[in-house]
Amino acid sequence: MSKTIPEHVVIIPDGNRRWAKKHGLAPIEGHKKGLETALSVVRGSRDLGVKILTLWGFSTENWRRPSMEVGYLMKLYTVFFKKHTKELMREGVKFNWLGRRDRVPKTLRRILEKIEAETEKNTRYILNICLDYGGREELIGVFKKLLNRKIKPSQINEQLISTNLQTTGLPDPDLLIRTSGEMRTSGIMPWQTIYTELFFSKAYFPDFSLAELKRAIGDFARRQRRFGE
Repeated sequence: MSKTIPEHVVIIPDGNRRWAKKHGLAPIEGHKKGLETALSVVRGSRDLGVKILTLWGFSTENWRRPSMEVGYLMKLYTVFFKKHTKELMREGVKFNWLGRRDRVPKTLRRILEKIEAETEKNTRYILNICLDYGGREELIGVFKKLLNRKIKPSQINEQLISTNLQTTGLPDPDLLIRTSGEMRTSGIMPWQTIYTELFFSKAYFPDFSLAELKRAIGDFARRQRRFGE
């Protein structure tokens, strides 16, 4: 039987903009509400016994959105992470940033890298934020590393690829949750999620509650994970 509580949970927090539209608000208001929900989910998942939480904040494809919305979102992330750095430290959270670092605004990049450095030795809980992240982009990065190291084809195996991913050292996700009713993974961790259990919630992410998180974990606990056996 499955473990009762998944060790590593990935959440695709979808539906911020549709939530805003439903309430007659600008898209940025949906993102603001989504960040409030994200903070609640981080705290709630930790209390439930989840050890690692991965949240997808901004994909490589999200740059195609209107430049004004993207700009506001980056400023929103800057303020949010700056505000909650002390809490991460106080709660023993180790913070990891997954994704490209060359396109994110310098101020935000400095803040995120500072949080990574300051929480590096924390061990109570791991929080991964995917920012300017794409699963294919991550795999391309692995291929480039191996080519630069002049690795021979005969040397390439699953372990070598896993240790060159951005999630090296972390267990593969046990449970992936996507909100808003969309039933696809959109390329989140394609290598790491081959045996990950999937849960699709109809709630827009700003409405995603601790009760819904418990429902997803309860559903996970009832499944039998065979890993191809």
